[in-house]
Amino acid sequence: MASGETLCVFTALHNEPPASAYATLDLRNQHPHLEFDDSTDESAVFRSVLPAAYAGGGLTVTLIWASTSQTSGNVVWNAQVERLEDEGTDTDADSFASAQAATGACAGTNGALQYTDITFTSGAQMDSLAAGEMFRLKVTRDADNGSDTMSGDAELVGVAVKET
Repeated sequence: MASGETLCVFTALHNEPPASAYATLDLRNQHPHLEFDDSTDESAVFRSVLPAAYAGGGLTVTLIWASTSQTSGNVVWNAQVERLEDEGTDTDADSFASAQAATGACAGTNGALQYTDITFTSGAQMDSLAAGEMFRLKVTRDADNGSDTMSGDAELVGVAVKET
């Protein structure tokens, strides 16, 4: 695979919600999405296997989202990778790498999609994930961050993971 190639795609229906503080599933004109509150940090978790053709670069996680009712303000998003390697990670506890963050501006039209990229360098930022290994991707709205200024819910419609 080359830089820029899509490795994984997730929809709202792929979410494996954490035990608490999870984004809730809803529909907008029959489009499934996950609603992230503006007052509480909420998360969604997605699982996949990094394709064997992954060439070892960094990752770019693109969040595809809209606002429930707003046409201004910013949303602060965090993403974390958890490597689930052979005979390594104990799945009795979470072991996500440190969060990487990006701020996305709300679309000026209610319901219009926004694409916000979060980048990970190869190595520790992506929990040293390697080709052919299973992983989880945790996406969180950092609602208590002072730069998160959009009131109302952020609706996550999809996630694309590309090689950087």
